[in-house]
Amino acid sequence: MLTAFARAFQTPDLRKKLLFTLGIMVLFRIGAHVPVPGVSYENVQACMDEAKGAQGLFGLVNMFSGGALLQITIFALGIMPYITASIILQLLVVVIPRLEALKKEGQAGQAKITQYTRYLTVALAILQATGLVATARSGSLFQSCSVASQIIPDQSIFSTIVMVITMTAGTGLIMWLGELITDRGIGNGMSILMFVSIAAGFPGALWAIKKQGKLADGWIEFGAVILCGLAMVGLVVFVEQAQRRIPVQYAKRMIGRRSYGGTSTYIPLKVNQAGVIPVIFGSSLLYIPALIVQFSGSQAGWAQWIQAHFVKGDHPLYIATYFLLIVFFAFFYVAISFNPEEVADNMKKYGGFIPGIRAGRPTAEYLSYVLNRITWPGSLYLGLIALVPTVALIMFQANQNFPFGGTSILIIVGVGLETVKQIESQLQQRHYEGFLR
Repeated sequence: MLTAFARAFQTPDLRKKLLFTLGIMVLFRIGAHVPVPGVSYENVQACMDEAKGAQGLFGLVNMFSGGALLQITIFALGIMPYITASIILQLLVVVIPRLEALKKEGQAGQAKITQYTRYLTVALAILQATGLVATARSGSLFQSCSVASQIIPDQSIFSTIVMVITMTAGTGLIMWLGELITDRGIGNGMSILMFVSIAAGFPGALWAIKKQGKLADGWIEFGAVILCGLAMVGLVVFVEQAQRRIPVQYAKRMIGRRSYGGTSTYIPLKVNQAGVIPVIFGSSLLYIPALIVQFSGSQAGWAQWIQAHFVKGDHPLYIATYFLLIVFFAFFYVAISFNPEEVADNMKKYGGFIPGIRAGRPTAEYLSYVLNRITWPGSLYLGLIALVPTVALIMFQANQNFPFGGTSILIIVGVGLETVKQIESQLQQRHYEGFLR
């Protein structure tokens, strides 16, 4: 990986793209520290100090915003509205025939779906910004803070509208920055901004573990967490690169005097076909009961039961539910993102077949069988990786957003691998000598 970056910096046009990407990343991090107008910065910092890393129900969104959510900055919502909008559009493509037709139209249809994603992102940003402002005004953002209700001194309608517009504009600016990286940088703009947001919280989280440690002034715990992180990175890289390659043979066809086909290729089915989506879905669903209790303020029996079992995260019922939700959503997302019948029809249309399997329905059944078999280890792997923060919570008394937690490590490793592949492909295009020198 370091060799690829070194070679990229030696290539003039790639060096410009890398420096442009780094500049956008710096600008993105600066925006994550600019407070929204109408917010008392002193009171926010006081509440952050009192919270001492306990981010509670908003921990997932705060992680995706690089810590900007709880500081109520112009980039407080981070990349989360865009992620949510993208997931919703992916689900709607399966349900709405018009979107499915757009997806099949190629680049023009994909551009239209991207435009719909932008509109939905702005709508979700308005909803989330309104909810965040209302939560901050009521003092529920920092429940244990003595000055939580004074975070927004001016609670007039005009001040609230200005704050919502500012945070929505910040989300729109983040989308634009991501597209700039995609067009003029090294590509994968949104993923790189997500990478920056998550990686920004690593140093502080690691240092907090060192300060809380008791063995050798915390260095033993610090070293153990680093070793655990390296082992997890190796495991994630191994599983993310693992795939089942199904061989496909294309029959030779004669059209006029020309021969077409006769080639052999393969269909790569990844072990973790669903990526990090099941972890996000499972985390979001488990936040809903606790959010209902928090905003209802009820002290009934059902509310106390939810607080005892589904808030802290180290209860066996919470762990089992979280694990089962991840396994379920892994199969669910794979089922809607990969259609064996469509793949089998396309292979049959172009004269392709799997050796030993008849074309058409038997091919679709075989692909479905193989996909179900490899999804089981992939879903179990996701569930175990996602439970690492719970183990850290018990062993190191860390917060639920452990730096080497499931969601963060999956996204960082996945984006890192994809970025290195893009850089290597661009290097190969520029240094390819061809047959004639």
